[in-house]
Amino acid sequence: MQKISIDAPARQQIAAAVAAPSGRAADTAFGGHEKKLRQTVMAFRAGTQLSEHRNPGEATVYVLKGSVWLKAGGESWHGREGAPLIVPDGLHSLEAVEDSAVLFTVVKSGR
Repeated sequence: MQKISIDAPARQQIAAAVAAPSGRAADTAFGGHEKKLRQTVMAFRAGTQLSEHRNPGEATVYVLKGSVWLKAGGESWHGREGAPLIVPDGLHSLEAVEDSAVLFTVVKSGR
């Protein structure tokens, strides 16, 4: 069994996002390109977003710190710390209301 911490990487990625010109930072917590399951700690400076893109497979966003909006089509879902959000199929975007970190989990369709 392998144990990983998510709190420390969340704090580190928020600090990196706040300092980054893009306002975003990310690091893989588990998995990778060679795996179907992948978990990534993603952080966003307040007001920045991950622009509209396609869902790479079955995915969830778990808000570790802060507050975000997940938007798809004409719908939107507000996620606060401790809230899991199911990423809808198709195009979607994610916007940070405040400095935020999320755990993005995806099971990719192909290998």
